[in-house]
Formats: sequence, structure tokens, C-alpha cells
Amino acid sequence: MKKYNCLFIILLAISLSNCGGAKKEDNSLFSFETASTKKQYVPEESINLSLSNSSSKEVDSIVFYINDVKIGTTKGLGKLSFEFKDQKLGNQNLKAIVYYEGELAEINEEVELVSSVSPQLLKYTIVNTYPHDVQAYTQGLEFYRDTLFEGTGNGSSPSGSKGISSLRKTNFKTGEVYKKIELAEQYFGEGITILNNKVYQLTWLNNEGYVYNADTFKKEKTIPYFKKMEGWGLTTDGKSLYMSDSSETIHILNPDTFAEIGSINVYSLANKVKAVNELEWIDGKIYGNVYQKDAIAVINPKNGAVEGIINLAELKTKIKQTENTDVLNGIAYNSKTKTLFVTGKNWDTLFEIKIIE
Repeated sequence: MKKYNCLFIILLAISLSNCGGAKKEDNSLFSFETASTKKQYVPEESINLSLSNSSSKEVDSIVFYINDVKIGTTKGLGKLSFEFKDQKLGNQNLKAIVYYEGELAEINEEVELVSSVSPQLLKYTIVNTYPHDVQAYTQGLEFYRDTLFEGTGNGSSPSGSKGISSLRKTNFKTGEVYKKIELAEQYFGEGITILNNKVYQLTWLNNEGYVYNADTFKKEKTIPYFKKMEGWGLTTDGKSLYMSDSSETIHILNPDTFAEIGSINVYSLANKVKAVNELEWIDGKIYGNVYQKDAIAVINPKNGAVEGIINLAELKTKIKQTENTDVLNGIAYNSKTKTLFVTGKNWDTLFEIKIIE
């Protein structure tokens, strides 16, 4: 008797899974109308969503989603228009749930939202130059209480030996290091930022970040990343952290847990800008070194559009070149003087520059 009951339950479950209301992926019955969509859009445009019905099914309604957010419902094979003006740049996942003849099907498609902003080439003047530790493989730079904080990685030293990652406070005018702590050799230090008297420091491949007391440099916490990823640049808007990872994505993080609470994708017109490195928050914008480019991109944190470019290639001609001289990296903003302090990996000079509007 028990065997028959078990068989009945199994058959019942199978019959229920095949009855009306079961959702299934089926792009053979329905698909997004390619005639009314493009592969790329800009924020000033709208997308007209509609489906083709190759099998002439009787459709009751369609629910449309973009990035899993419901944007509207149509009756039958009705069309729906959606404006991209408030969307962040990057891939937009289109989804339609079609209710037809007691069944439902899920249809998926993807388009890309790119920038319509032509980046402005920003000019600058050199205000001052200061000595910089040529053994500092600069990964992060930030002013806090008139003191320059610097995070370094374990790149090669001028002698050719492998360096040690560190976190330091310095006198930017003289290059004197007030306080320094070093990471163990297996940890490659990356970007830093300061929030609520705490210094946050990333690691490159160890998948974790560190939190220190900004006064004592005592480590208070080790926080794992929210997924397996590289740590590159780090900054803050005063509430959240913004972290780059070698791709075009900048992740917005909860500073207490490193949980991702949002993200933006960096675009210059229709092109993804990958390898955004050291980050600095300045007057509501993100300034980011572009790795290997000797340039800084000015990024809109609301949608990821590059609005300006600062070409700093000239600075590399003004430093002492050694076999270990590496790329531009390091941006610190002094809010009192409204000037930027920039340097590079194993550079002997720290430059104070002023952007010319």
C-alpha cells in the first residue's frame, strides 16, 4: 500500500509541474522584436519593447523587466516604451514573462547602455614638487587632517629586490615618514581610503581588506571581499566605499561588511574603460588613474560616464628614471588648497597640480 501511495505522489507531482502556470524558457515561441531594438543605446534614448509571436499563440498579457525590475505590463502583444535616463551604464538585461493559453514563458535579451558624454580634456598647472620615497610602490594616496597617507604594494625596489607592502603617514613637504606598518610578504597591498577615522586598505589577490585606527595604525578588522576578485583602487563618498577590481566595474560597498550595495560601469562614450586603478572622491566625482595610461579619468558616480580626462604623461619626463620606475598611480586631494597631489610607483617626486577649468 505504501508503494502505491508513493507512486501516486510522484505522478501527481509530475502532472502538476506540467500543468498551466509552469514557467519555462522558450525563445522559440516568443522573442524580442529586433526591428524595434538596437544593440546599444545612450541615456537620452528610449527602448520600445515588443515581442514576436512566431507560433501565433493567444497571449493574455506580458510583464516586462529591465535588470529584474518590473517596468510595466501590457495586454495581449502590446508594446511598452522605457526611458534609459535614470539607468546606470552597462548591459541591460531585458526580460518578458508571457502569459498565454494557460501557460507562461520567460524571454530574455540584452542590450548595452553606453555614454553620450564626450570627455573634456582638462588642463593643469604644476604648483609645487616634493620629494617622494623612490622605494614606495604607490597604490593609494589620501589626505587626512593635513597629513598624507600612503598605501604601497610590494613592487621591486631600486636595488632590484622585492619590496614590502606598507601603510604610512608622511610629511608631504619633506617626504619624511611619520609612521609606517608593513604587511607580511605574501600580502600585496593595494588602494586605501579613510572614513570615520578608520583607514581601509585592500589587498590585490588575497581577497580581503583591512581596517586600521587612523591614529595608531592598530588593525581593528580583516574583512573578506563579497566574492572572489582582485582589489585595486578604493575611495569613499563619506558614507560608502567605492572599489575597483581591474575591470570596468566600480563596486559600491558597505564599509562595515564589504557587502556590495551597488555598482557602476565606467564608459568613455561607447567604450568600456577597464583597469581604473587608484581612486579619489573630489567634489562629487570619482577621479581614477587608468592603469598604464598615465592619465586620470573624471567619472560620474551616478552612472559611470567619463566626463573628463587629465593627461599627465608629461610628469613622467620630470622624474628621475630608474629601471624600477613604473606607471603613474596615486591621487590625493587637498580640500584646503583645492589642489591634487599625484605621483607614481617608485617615483622620486610628488607633484602638486591645479586643474584649469
